This record gives sequence, C-alpha cells and structure tokens, in this order.
Amino acid sequence: MAPAFTLAACAEMLWRDKPIAWRAAKLHEMGFGVGLWNWPEWDLDALEKTGANFTIMNGYLEGRLCDEQGADMLLRSARETAQIGKRLGVDRLNLHGTGLGDGGLPIPHHGTFAPGMEMRARDTLNRICDLAEQEGVIFSLENLNPLDHPGCPFGSTQAVLSLVYAINRPQLKINLDLYHTQIGEGDLIRWCEACLPWIGEVQVADNPGRFEPGTGEINYPAIARALSDMGYSGPVAMEAFAKGNEDAALEAFRAAFTL
Repeated sequence: MAPAFTLAACAEMLWRDKPIAWRAAKLHEMGFGVGLWNWPEWDLDALEKTGANFTIMNGYLEGRLCDEQGADMLLRSARETAQIGKRLGVDRLNLHGTGLGDGGLPIPHHGTFAPGMEMRARDTLNRICDLAEQEGVIFSLENLNPLDHPGCPFGSTQAVLSLVYAINRPQLKINLDLYHTQIGEGDLIRWCEACLPWIGEVQVADNPGRFEPGTGEINYPAIARALSDMGYSGPVAMEAFAKGNEDAALEAFRAAFTL
C-alpha cells in the first residue's frame, strides 16, 4: 500500500544537532517533503542543492494582521520572504495572526478581542493575496492553540476558518494544524470537514508532548481514513518532535497515513 497523501515533515524539529540542509536531504532521501520555519540563518545554497520538495515555510519575519503599522510590516516582510520561497520552490508561505517570539509567545499579546480587529485582518489578508498574485505564490494561515500561544489573535481553528472563508481567494489557504486543534477545540474530523475547501496543508503531531503519531491520544489512522473519505489527497506534514529515534518516528507517521 502507498500513502494516500503527499507526506512531509518539519526539518526544524528533527535531528536538531545536524545542519538544516542535512536534515532536508535526509527527509528527501526518505521520500518526504520538507517543512521549514524562518530563513535568515539557513544556508540557502545548500538547501537548494538538496533537491528537496519544500512544502511550507514561514511567510514573514515580522508583522501583524490587525493594525495598520503591523500590516505594513507584514507586507514588507512577506514580499521579501516570497523571494526566498520562490528561490527554494516552496509550495506555501505560512502566516499567523501576529509575530511569534521566544517559546512561541505572540508579539504583541492580545488579552481581549477589540472591535474592528477582524475587519482589519481581512483587509490585511486581501493585501497579502494581492501580493501573492503578483509574485505567483500561495500563502496559508495557521491555527494555533491557546496554551502554547496565549493571546495570539485569530489563533483558533474557528477564527482561521472564518477569515479564510471571508477572503475566499485562491492565494490564501488554511494550514490546518490538528495538534493545535486538539488542544484548542477537539472534534478533529468535523473541523477537517469544515475547513476542507480551503485546506492547503494538514499538519500533525500527537498530544500531549507534540511527538509523532501513535505516542498520544489522537487516533491518526482514523483521521487519515476520514480525510481520504472526504476527498482530501493533499499534503499531510508531521510538525512534531521524535519521542525517540527520528527514523522510527517518521515511519510511524508514514504508517498512520498509509491506507
């Protein structure tokens, strides 16, 4: 049997004592696409030489969705990052509601949801789509969980779906991270169904611990069957740490999403 999906893994979270290009080459050798985070410290020449399929990377270095200054920062940063994404052939450039600092804490922290924030976020995302159309790239908006990323605006699965649904442009997809959905909302299969028309990538890790499938409470083989039954055949990426051996963790992930 073969995997029913295009499988990838986040190079940033595996073999963390190795150079990023070594990790990308290893994943490519094992038949996985490669996910990346921020690019300024990478050896881009070495990454290019790996021949890997880079499925996703962060699409900005700074900026925010819901205020004018933050939106201008985001657009400048996203335009610069789009050039790196095109150089590496990255499939999707990933966004969050605001910048993330040390430990994933949002910059700035939003304790309350102020009136007008959603309308400003929609305006910013439409500007992002205009940029994406000009540059020939695709952006995605990722959901986050409130425990690891407290105070991040538009972090919930519901908020991300609401924004992407409202924009409804082909340049903006959902990066549906089921690890975050499990912590924030649960009910994973129905969230997959709700987000399905806009999903650009599904990301997975088990909970608790953010390790590979099979180490926690989430029934990923059942989710794989449900995704296939609803007609999803796109990328599924393991954005997780290995609980033990990285090769074994990746094979457990592959097995969970092989039907």
